Amino acid sequence: MLVKAGWRSVRRARTILFAAVLAAALVGVATPGAANAGATRGASAVDCPTNALCVYDGINYTGARLPIGSFGGGVCVSLVEHGWGGRVESVFNAHSNHAAMFMNDHCSGGPYGVPGGTGIPDLGSFSPLSVWVP
Repeated sequence: MLVKAGWRSVRRARTILFAAVLAAALVGVATPGAANAGATRGASAVDCPTNALCVYDGINYTGARLPIGSFGGGVCVSLVEHGWGGRVESVFNAHSNHAAMFMNDHCSGGPYGVPGGTGIPDLGSFSPLSVWVP
């Protein structure tokens, strides 16, 4: 099942995207598991549909998977509302654009970026409660 969010959150998503881009430009986007940055895998090595952000309940892109996409324009998706709050151990972005994870629900707080075509195989103690997908 691919979770798709509609146009109801487009204006809010654009505001969040602007804030995320501004924060990235000013201070750089922090990435959880930065020590594992060399362990990210290319799109061909991970089971994630094209143009989706996939979250996994196991490290190294294993276990149950929740692929998340949008109908365009970007959208915030609550992991809590989909039963994934506190479950995410790794993440892969199979989209060409950046996605972001947030420690709080409803994409609030500082974003943790996931560049397009990359992933974070072990989030360590970081536990996202929402994600922004392009």
